[in-house]
Amino acid sequence: MKIFNDFDQVGSIRNAVVTTGSFDGVHIGHKVILRRLKKLAEETGGETVLITFDPHPRKVLYPETSGKELYLINSQREKIELLRKAGLDNLIIVKFTLEFSRTTSVDFVRCILLNKIHAKKIVIGFNHHFGHNREGDYEKLHHLGQQYGFEVEEIPEQDIQHEAVSSTKIRKALLEGNIQKANAYLDHHYIIMGLITNSKPVLQEIGFPSFTLRIEEESKLIPPDGVYAITAYYDEIPYRGMCFIKKRGASSIDALVEYYLLDNPEASAGNTVTLFFHKRIREEKPLETAEDLRKQLLLDKEQINELIF
Repeated sequence: MKIFNDFDQVGSIRNAVVTTGSFDGVHIGHKVILRRLKKLAEETGGETVLITFDPHPRKVLYPETSGKELYLINSQREKIELLRKAGLDNLIIVKFTLEFSRTTSVDFVRCILLNKIHAKKIVIGFNHHFGHNREGDYEKLHHLGQQYGFEVEEIPEQDIQHEAVSSTKIRKALLEGNIQKANAYLDHHYIIMGLITNSKPVLQEIGFPSFTLRIEEESKLIPPDGVYAITAYYDEIPYRGMCFIKKRGASSIDALVEYYLLDNPEASAGNTVTLFFHKRIREEKPLETAEDLRKQLLLDKEQINELIF
Protein backbone atom coordinates (compact mmCIF):
# COMPACT_ATOMS: atom_id res chain seq x y z
CA MET A 1 0.00 0.00 0.00
CA LYS A 2 1.31 3.43 -0.97
CA ILE A 3 0.80 6.25 1.53
CA PHE A 4 0.69 9.94 0.56
CA ASN A 5 0.39 13.02 2.77
CA ASP A 6 -0.18 15.51 -0.02
CA PHE A 7 -2.12 15.40 -3.29
CA ASP A 8 0.93 16.68 -5.16
CA GLN A 9 2.86 13.57 -4.09
CA VAL A 10 0.38 11.21 -5.68
CA GLY A 11 1.49 11.16 -9.30
CA SER A 12 -0.21 8.72 -11.67
CA ILE A 13 -2.84 6.26 -10.41
CA ARG A 14 -4.19 3.83 -12.98
CA ASN A 15 -8.00 4.01 -13.46
CA ALA A 16 -8.52 5.24 -9.90
CA VAL A 17 -11.49 3.82 -7.98
CA VAL A 18 -11.92 6.23 -5.08
CA THR A 19 -13.70 6.56 -1.77
CA THR A 20 -13.35 9.14 0.98
CA GLY A 21 -14.02 9.35 4.72
CA SER A 22 -12.53 9.11 8.20
CA PHE A 23 -12.82 5.29 8.31
CA ASP A 24 -12.30 5.25 12.08
CA GLY A 25 -12.32 1.62 13.18
CA VAL A 26 -12.23 0.26 9.60
CA HIS A 27 -15.46 -1.48 10.62
CA ILE A 28 -17.70 -3.88 8.73
CA GLY A 29 -19.36 -1.06 6.77
CA HIS A 30 -15.99 0.32 5.71
CA LYS A 31 -14.88 -3.17 4.66
CA VAL A 32 -17.89 -3.55 2.36
CA ILE A 33 -16.85 -0.32 0.63
CA LEU A 34 -13.21 -1.44 0.39
CA ARG A 35 -14.20 -4.83 -1.06
CA ARG A 36 -16.38 -3.09 -3.65
CA LEU A 37 -13.49 -0.76 -4.55
CA LYS A 38 -11.24 -3.77 -5.04
CA LYS A 39 -13.77 -5.58 -7.25
CA LEU A 40 -14.33 -2.52 -9.45
CA ALA A 41 -10.57 -1.95 -9.72
CA GLU A 42 -10.02 -5.55 -10.77
CA GLU A 43 -12.71 -5.24 -13.45
CA THR A 44 -11.10 -2.12 -14.94
CA GLY A 45 -7.41 -2.86 -14.34
CA GLY A 46 -7.38 0.03 -11.89
CA GLU A 47 -6.18 0.89 -8.39
CA THR A 48 -8.10 1.54 -5.18
CA VAL A 49 -7.78 4.89 -3.39
CA LEU A 50 -8.96 6.11 0.02
CA ILE A 51 -8.81 9.81 0.88
CA THR A 52 -8.95 10.20 4.66
CA PHE A 53 -8.28 13.00 7.13
CA ASP A 54 -6.01 13.82 10.05
CA PRO A 55 -6.91 15.12 12.53
CA HIS A 56 -10.52 13.94 12.57
CA PRO A 57 -12.68 16.76 11.09
CA ARG A 58 -14.75 17.05 14.25
CA LYS A 59 -11.58 17.86 16.23
CA VAL A 60 -10.96 20.86 13.97
CA LEU A 61 -14.51 22.08 13.41
CA TYR A 62 -15.81 21.68 16.97
CA PRO A 63 -12.75 21.81 19.26
CA GLU A 64 -14.70 23.03 22.30
CA THR A 65 -17.82 20.87 21.91
CA SER A 66 -18.23 17.49 20.23
CA GLY A 67 -14.62 17.36 19.04
CA LYS A 68 -13.15 18.01 22.48
CA GLU A 69 -14.19 14.68 23.96
CA LEU A 70 -14.01 12.62 20.75
CA TYR A 71 -11.89 9.52 21.28
CA LEU A 72 -11.04 7.47 18.21
CA ILE A 73 -11.20 3.70 17.83
CA ASN A 74 -7.86 3.66 16.02
CA SER A 75 -4.62 5.57 16.22
CA GLN A 76 -3.19 6.63 12.85
CA ARG A 77 -0.76 3.70 12.88
CA GLU A 78 -3.53 1.20 13.70
CA LYS A 79 -5.76 2.51 10.91
CA ILE A 80 -2.94 2.29 8.38
CA GLU A 81 -2.25 -1.33 9.35
CA LEU A 82 -5.95 -2.29 9.13
CA LEU A 83 -6.26 -0.66 5.70
CA ARG A 84 -3.12 -2.44 4.55
CA LYS A 85 -4.61 -5.78 5.62
CA ALA A 86 -7.83 -4.90 3.78
CA GLY A 87 -5.83 -4.73 0.54
CA LEU A 88 -6.05 -1.00 -0.21
CA ASP A 89 -3.65 0.17 -2.94
CA ASN A 90 -3.34 3.90 -2.19
CA LEU A 91 -3.99 5.87 1.01
CA ILE A 92 -4.02 9.67 0.90
CA ILE A 93 -3.97 11.28 4.36
CA VAL A 94 -5.15 14.88 4.10
CA LYS A 95 -4.19 17.36 6.81
CA PHE A 96 -7.62 18.62 7.81
CA THR A 97 -7.65 22.37 8.55
CA LEU A 98 -10.28 25.08 8.77
CA GLU A 99 -9.12 26.29 5.36
CA PHE A 100 -9.57 22.83 3.83
CA SER A 101 -13.02 22.56 5.45
CA ARG A 102 -14.16 25.51 3.32
CA THR A 103 -13.66 23.51 0.12
CA THR A 104 -17.02 23.21 -1.59
CA SER A 105 -18.26 19.81 -2.72
CA VAL A 106 -17.95 20.87 -6.39
CA ASP A 107 -14.36 22.07 -5.92
CA PHE A 108 -13.50 18.86 -4.05
CA VAL A 109 -14.72 16.81 -7.00
CA ARG A 110 -13.25 18.98 -9.77
CA CYS A 111 -9.95 20.06 -8.21
CA ILE A 112 -9.09 16.93 -6.21
CA LEU A 113 -10.97 13.83 -7.35
CA LEU A 114 -10.69 14.69 -11.05
CA ASN A 115 -7.67 16.96 -11.53
CA LYS A 116 -5.40 15.35 -8.90
CA ILE A 117 -6.58 11.72 -8.66
CA HIS A 118 -8.22 11.37 -12.12
CA ALA A 119 -11.00 9.26 -10.58
CA LYS A 120 -12.86 6.93 -12.92
CA LYS A 121 -15.26 5.55 -10.32
CA ILE A 122 -16.30 6.92 -6.90
CA VAL A 123 -17.85 4.71 -4.22
CA ILE A 124 -19.43 6.22 -1.09
CA GLY A 125 -21.11 4.83 1.99
CA PHE A 126 -24.78 5.19 2.89
CA ASN A 127 -25.85 8.80 3.60
CA HIS A 128 -22.28 10.08 3.00
CA HIS A 129 -21.79 13.87 2.94
CA PHE A 130 -18.73 15.88 1.98
CA GLY A 131 -17.58 19.41 1.23
CA HIS A 132 -18.21 22.70 3.05
CA ASN A 133 -21.14 22.40 5.48
CA ARG A 134 -21.56 18.77 4.32
CA GLU A 135 -23.38 20.07 1.23
CA GLY A 136 -22.28 17.23 -1.05
CA ASP A 137 -24.15 13.92 -1.18
CA TYR A 138 -24.87 11.03 -3.54
CA GLU A 139 -27.31 13.04 -5.66
CA LYS A 140 -24.78 15.83 -6.21
CA LEU A 141 -22.02 13.31 -7.01
CA HIS A 142 -24.29 11.53 -9.47
CA HIS A 143 -25.07 14.82 -11.21
CA LEU A 144 -21.37 15.76 -11.38
CA GLY A 145 -20.56 12.28 -12.66
CA GLN A 146 -22.90 12.76 -15.60
CA GLN A 147 -21.34 16.18 -16.24
CA TYR A 148 -17.67 15.12 -16.01
CA GLY A 149 -17.81 11.48 -17.07
CA PHE A 150 -17.18 9.39 -13.95
CA GLU A 151 -19.31 6.70 -12.33
CA VAL A 152 -20.76 6.88 -8.80
CA GLU A 153 -22.00 4.08 -6.55
CA GLU A 154 -23.57 4.21 -3.07
CA ILE A 155 -23.16 1.24 -0.70
CA PRO A 156 -26.27 0.38 1.41
CA GLU A 157 -26.19 0.73 5.19
CA GLN A 158 -24.77 -2.33 6.97
CA ASP A 159 -26.68 -4.02 9.81
CA ILE A 160 -25.63 -6.35 12.62
CA GLN A 161 -28.64 -8.06 14.23
CA HIS A 162 -30.90 -5.40 12.67
CA GLU A 163 -28.87 -2.53 14.13
CA ALA A 164 -27.04 -0.11 11.82
CA VAL A 165 -23.26 -0.11 12.22
CA SER A 166 -21.39 3.14 12.80
CA SER A 167 -18.12 4.28 14.36
CA THR A 168 -20.19 6.18 16.95
CA LYS A 169 -21.94 2.99 18.13
CA ILE A 170 -18.63 1.13 18.28
CA ARG A 171 -17.10 3.88 20.42
CA LYS A 172 -20.10 3.70 22.76
CA ALA A 173 -19.76 -0.09 23.11
CA LEU A 174 -16.04 0.19 23.87
CA LEU A 175 -16.55 2.94 26.45
CA GLU A 176 -19.08 0.66 28.16
CA GLY A 177 -16.57 -2.20 28.18
CA ASN A 178 -18.69 -4.24 25.76
CA ILE A 179 -15.76 -5.59 23.75
CA GLN A 180 -17.71 -8.43 22.13
CA LYS A 181 -20.37 -6.09 20.74
CA ALA A 182 -17.69 -3.72 19.42
CA ASN A 183 -15.83 -6.62 17.80
CA ALA A 184 -19.01 -7.76 16.05
CA TYR A 185 -19.49 -4.27 14.58
CA LEU A 186 -15.83 -4.03 13.62
CA ASP A 187 -15.69 -7.51 12.08
CA HIS A 188 -12.29 -7.85 13.75
CA HIS A 189 -10.87 -7.46 17.25
CA TYR A 190 -10.49 -4.04 18.83
CA ILE A 191 -6.74 -3.43 19.01
CA ILE A 192 -4.19 -1.31 20.81
CA MET A 193 -0.77 -0.95 19.19
CA GLY A 194 2.07 0.66 21.08
CA LEU A 195 5.56 0.69 22.47
CA ILE A 196 6.65 -1.58 25.31
CA THR A 197 8.06 0.65 28.02
CA ASN A 198 10.58 0.06 30.78
CA SER A 199 8.36 1.22 33.60
CA LYS A 200 7.98 -0.91 36.75
CA PRO A 201 4.85 -3.03 36.31
CA VAL A 202 2.85 -3.57 39.47
CA LEU A 203 2.29 -7.24 38.69
CA GLN A 204 5.99 -8.11 38.60
CA GLU A 205 6.08 -7.70 42.37
CA ILE A 206 3.56 -10.50 43.00
CA GLY A 207 4.90 -13.10 40.58
CA PHE A 208 3.20 -12.09 37.34
CA PRO A 209 5.96 -11.01 34.89
CA SER A 210 4.24 -8.37 32.81
CA PHE A 211 4.80 -5.57 30.33
CA THR A 212 3.51 -2.02 30.09
CA LEU A 213 2.30 -0.58 26.79
CA ARG A 214 2.61 3.12 26.06
CA ILE A 215 -0.35 4.74 24.28
CA GLU A 216 0.83 6.81 21.31
CA GLU A 217 -2.05 9.28 20.77
CA GLU A 218 -4.00 11.25 23.36
CA SER A 219 -7.28 10.79 21.47
CA LYS A 220 -7.02 6.97 21.27
CA LEU A 221 -10.12 5.41 22.82
CA ILE A 222 -9.25 3.27 25.85
CA PRO A 223 -11.90 0.94 27.37
CA PRO A 224 -12.87 1.39 31.04
CA ASP A 225 -10.75 0.19 33.98
CA GLY A 226 -10.69 -3.54 34.45
CA VAL A 227 -9.22 -6.86 33.36
CA TYR A 228 -9.47 -8.04 29.75
CA ALA A 229 -8.81 -11.26 27.86
CA ILE A 230 -6.39 -10.49 25.04
CA THR A 231 -4.05 -11.96 22.48
CA ALA A 232 -0.71 -10.16 22.21
CA TYR A 233 1.01 -10.25 18.82
CA TYR A 234 4.77 -9.96 18.50
CA ASP A 235 5.79 -10.00 14.81
CA GLU A 236 2.64 -11.94 13.86
CA ILE A 237 3.23 -14.53 16.64
CA PRO A 238 0.20 -14.73 19.00
CA TYR A 239 0.38 -15.13 22.79
CA ARG A 240 -2.70 -15.48 24.98
CA GLY A 241 -2.83 -13.00 27.81
CA MET A 242 -4.70 -10.72 30.15
CA CYS A 243 -4.60 -6.94 30.14
CA PHE A 244 -5.10 -4.53 33.03
CA ILE A 245 -6.34 -1.02 32.29
CA LYS A 246 -6.42 1.90 34.67
CA LYS A 247 -7.12 5.42 33.43
CA ARG A 248 -5.21 8.22 35.14
CA GLY A 249 -6.52 11.40 33.57
CA ALA A 250 -8.41 12.78 30.57
CA SER A 251 -5.62 12.04 28.10
CA SER A 252 -5.27 8.47 26.88
CA ILE A 253 -1.47 8.74 26.97
CA ASP A 254 -1.70 8.73 30.78
CA ALA A 255 -3.62 5.43 30.93
CA LEU A 256 -1.89 2.41 32.48
CA VAL A 257 -2.11 -0.53 30.06
CA GLU A 258 -0.31 -3.54 31.52
CA TYR A 259 -0.45 -7.09 30.18
CA TYR A 260 0.62 -10.58 31.22
CA LEU A 261 1.23 -13.51 28.83
CA LEU A 262 -0.33 -16.81 29.91
CA ASP A 263 1.68 -19.26 27.81
CA ASN A 264 5.13 -17.68 27.75
CA PRO A 265 5.34 -14.94 30.39
CA GLU A 266 8.89 -13.94 29.50
CA ALA A 267 8.31 -13.73 25.72
CA SER A 268 9.34 -10.46 24.13
CA ALA A 269 10.16 -9.43 20.59
CA GLY A 270 11.36 -5.91 19.91
CA ASN A 271 9.79 -2.72 21.21
CA THR A 272 6.25 -2.87 19.85
CA VAL A 273 3.19 -5.02 20.44
CA THR A 274 -0.40 -5.26 19.21
CA LEU A 275 -3.05 -6.31 21.72
CA PHE A 276 -6.22 -7.94 20.37
CA PHE A 277 -9.11 -7.62 22.85
CA HIS A 278 -11.61 -10.48 23.29
CA LYS A 279 -13.69 -9.68 26.38
CA ARG A 280 -13.80 -7.67 29.58
CA ILE A 281 -13.42 -10.20 32.39
CA ARG A 282 -14.24 -7.93 35.30
CA GLU A 283 -14.21 -4.36 36.59
CA GLU A 284 -11.37 -3.17 38.77
CA LYS A 285 -11.72 -4.39 42.36
CA PRO A 286 -10.29 -2.67 45.43
CA LEU A 287 -8.08 -5.36 47.02
CA GLU A 288 -6.46 -4.77 50.37
CA THR A 289 -3.28 -6.84 50.11
CA ALA A 290 -0.83 -8.10 47.48
CA GLU A 291 -1.91 -11.66 48.35
CA ASP A 292 -5.56 -10.78 47.65
CA LEU A 293 -4.49 -9.42 44.26
CA ARG A 294 -2.44 -12.53 43.48
CA LYS A 295 -5.41 -14.82 44.27
CA GLN A 296 -7.75 -12.72 42.16
CA LEU A 297 -5.32 -12.79 39.22
CA LEU A 298 -5.12 -16.57 39.42
CA LEU A 299 -8.92 -16.69 39.12
CA ASP A 300 -8.77 -14.26 36.17
CA LYS A 301 -6.13 -16.43 34.52
CA GLU A 302 -8.30 -19.53 34.90
CA GLN A 303 -11.28 -17.76 33.33
CA ILE A 304 -9.21 -16.49 30.41
CA ASN A 305 -7.75 -19.95 29.85
CA GLU A 306 -11.31 -21.22 29.34
CA LEU A 307 -12.21 -18.32 27.06
CA ILE A 308 -9.20 -18.22 24.69
CA PHE A 309 -8.22 -21.57 23.22
